[in-house]
Amino acid sequence: MTARLAGTVSGGALRRITAVCVIALVCAGSPVHAQRAVQPITGVVVDTTGAVLPNAQVDLQTPAGEKVESTLADASGNFRLDPVPPGRYQIVVSFEGFRPTTARVTVGGRPPSAVRVTLPLAAVQQEITVSNAPTEVATAAAANSDAVTVDQSMLDSLPIFDQDVVSTLSQFLDTGSIGTGGVSIVVNGMEVNSLNVSASAVQQIKINQDPYSAEYSRPGRGRIEILTKPGSQEFHGEGNLIFRDATLNARNAFAAVKPPEQRRIFEGFLAGPVGAARRTSFMVSTELDARDQESIVFALGPDGPIRDNVPQPNRHVLFSGTLTHQHSDKNTISIRPSYEDERNENIGVGGVALGSSARTFEHREAQATYRQQTVISPSLFNQFQVLLGSEREPTTSVSPAPAIVVQGAFTAGGAQADLLRTEHHIQAAESLTWVHGSHLVQTGFQLPDWSRRRFDDETNFGGTFYFASLQDYQANRPYSFTQQQGNGHVVLLEKVFGIYVKDDWKARPSLTLSLGVRYDWENYFHDNNNVAPRLSFAYAPGDGKRLVIRGGAGIFYDKTGPVPIADMLHFQPGGLERVVMTNPGYPDPFQNGGSLSSQPPSLVRFAPDIRIPYTVQYSAGAESQVRKGTTLALTYIGSRGRDLFRSRDVNAPPPPVYLSRPDPALGAVREIESAGTRDSDSLQATLRGKITKWFTGQMQYTLSRAYDDTGGLSWYPANDYDLTGEWARADFDRRHRFQMLGRLSPGFVDLGVGVNAQSGPPYTELLGADIFNNGRGRARPAGVPRNSLEAAGTFGLDLRVSREIALAKRAAGDHPAATIVFDAFNVTNRVNFVNYVGTVTSPLFGLPTGARSGRQLQLSLRMKF
Repeated sequence: MTARLAGTVSGGALRRITAVCVIALVCAGSPVHAQRAVQPITGVVVDTTGAVLPNAQVDLQTPAGEKVESTLADASGNFRLDPVPPGRYQIVVSFEGFRPTTARVTVGGRPPSAVRVTLPLAAVQQEITVSNAPTEVATAAAANSDAVTVDQSMLDSLPIFDQDVVSTLSQFLDTGSIGTGGVSIVVNGMEVNSLNVSASAVQQIKINQDPYSAEYSRPGRGRIEILTKPGSQEFHGEGNLIFRDATLNARNAFAAVKPPEQRRIFEGFLAGPVGAARRTSFMVSTELDARDQESIVFALGPDGPIRDNVPQPNRHVLFSGTLTHQHSDKNTISIRPSYEDERNENIGVGGVALGSSARTFEHREAQATYRQQTVISPSLFNQFQVLLGSEREPTTSVSPAPAIVVQGAFTAGGAQADLLRTEHHIQAAESLTWVHGSHLVQTGFQLPDWSRRRFDDETNFGGTFYFASLQDYQANRPYSFTQQQGNGHVVLLEKVFGIYVKDDWKARPSLTLSLGVRYDWENYFHDNNNVAPRLSFAYAPGDGKRLVIRGGAGIFYDKTGPVPIADMLHFQPGGLERVVMTNPGYPDPFQNGGSLSSQPPSLVRFAPDIRIPYTVQYSAGAESQVRKGTTLALTYIGSRGRDLFRSRDVNAPPPPVYLSRPDPALGAVREIESAGTRDSDSLQATLRGKITKWFTGQMQYTLSRAYDDTGGLSWYPANDYDLTGEWARADFDRRHRFQMLGRLSPGFVDLGVGVNAQSGPPYTELLGADIFNNGRGRARPAGVPRNSLEAAGTFGLDLRVSREIALAKRAAGDHPAATIVFDAFNVTNRVNFVNYVGTVTSPLFGLPTGARSGRQLQLSLRMKF
């Protein structure tokens, strides 16, 4: 070829061509060309449970260990290394309390994929782990594979109804592990009453992480841990527009006509640096929500069936922000204020409850949280948080008329629900972590509630009539009338305090022990021995890479909340007076003479031996790494609840005739006692991670059995003197439960999937008559236990189809993008019945009076930059 070329060009031309080629080859290796070929490296630092690790040290090194560049992960755990020349490198990541981890990366002609670096705890994981897999078995106390973890990326892909991430993830909770005050919500390490940030500002949600940790008062299956997005060293944000209209939805099975419903939501967040020094950053989030929905009434009146749609408008506004300042390399502080305003009209309507029984509820809350994180030494880390808040919640009845309750038919009249509640509270959490050898020791205290609460209670000031059947209503023959009067103003100071210490100890390379103890205290209970020991272990036989045996046990004390305390204080001398009359006149209960003031008053009091309820929970199971990135956990969970709350009328008419009260000077005497018992057992299988080539997520099946003899704080037995038949299926008992959340990524679109299937709950068969003359009308047929009937099961399939459209391109990292989202809830349009009638005298006996929503379609537009 050279000879042919030489024959066609002159010698001078050949020399010029050769010179150009030489210059080109020299330029190919010059710094100018290298500058065009360099690429940035990006990634995220997380722990073994998937939680991000802010401010982790990230070093870029050559294979020989020579440092090329260093940086710190930002508050979201993300890091970015400036463009580097092509070649092979190693990324060494370190963080206090975790073992340094090395990941290898190759830089070529294109930007490398984002690196996910997983750091194990220093005290509980000895080997170095480098993996881009989302899930691995490990012996860390907080690395249990039956936990549910959803990060920001998964949240963007899941079908989430109305952006309510807490409700969507709550389906993975165990109702038996939830305390009297409801679900325990832990935000950024502190237990709070509500989330108070928009959904797009949520970084990560976890359920059942480290279930026996002494740090928390409730078991892992009774709490939701949420990590919010902090500020950032670069500006970025997100906005979501969500729209739903009844014209796109299926009609509810109980609606005579499709109601004209509509839902409009705007929510988003913005984060970025403050000042040129980049030591201060901010994050603001907001949610504006307008909901125009209608409730479906399906009742039975004297003139026949009643079917109606009642409007239930709702307006909700939420603003929150975070200002984070890195005071030094070892000290970071942040302040997070928030404000929430909500108004709900015509609530309490639906099923057998007619529109006249509606009430309006408003909620306003302002709060501010201060948080400080301090690295005291390389082995000592401290975090302190304190929250100041103020709330105001008025509830007003739409109608002032007396309430009318006809069992198994309808509820009408006024709601009799007028109440004003205000609150000023302080919550705090202090945690000190010390790493020493094979031990990770943590101690701290919490003030989950230190509140001044005011109640102005005018509930039932107009009175309530109770009828056993439609026939009795038509005959003007109620079996009971109740009414309150007097001074409903009460102010109380509730104090709740908890202190704990725990030690995660790596006893051997294959064995981790977590030992802890907690003490809880409440000021209105003279029960000062609430010491709760906790223990868990994780053992990896063999090479420890494929199988982990895990177990644990612990005692968990409940918290009463303010309601029973307010009830007790309200009925002190000079406070409220409650009257319970059996077989009264109608419509005037005093038509045969007398007045409200002449009736014996009713009382509410604590039993002399009342104690804080507690639960003993224990479990054992095995976790297997079925393949890279996929784990399977099989777990048995046992729970034994003791000293549970229930109510009993200790002045009810006694057997055998049930005619008159033992103390005629008093009416009903509600005594709140600690005498309930609950036993539950379940077998749970959890599959999580990259389950198939295209599907990533988590599936959980639970086979369970739960029995108790109390339905909670306000529950009464049918007969106050005979609890036979009260030991029965718990109200929340579901024999079979299956939940799934995940996403499919075939390429062109992202498909999110949610499945929730449950067998039916129990409900109680009632006579509809007040044969015990206690005014409650909850008697059952002879020999029939509580919760002997079972409702139909439920099934829901939700889907989200989304497509991201890049608005601009960058070499690496996040880029401005718009995402079009289409959600379909209850895709199969299955009719899931609720609210079954158990009154045998009702024509609706054994039938439901309501159903969950049919198929609903939702359109969203998400903008990110």
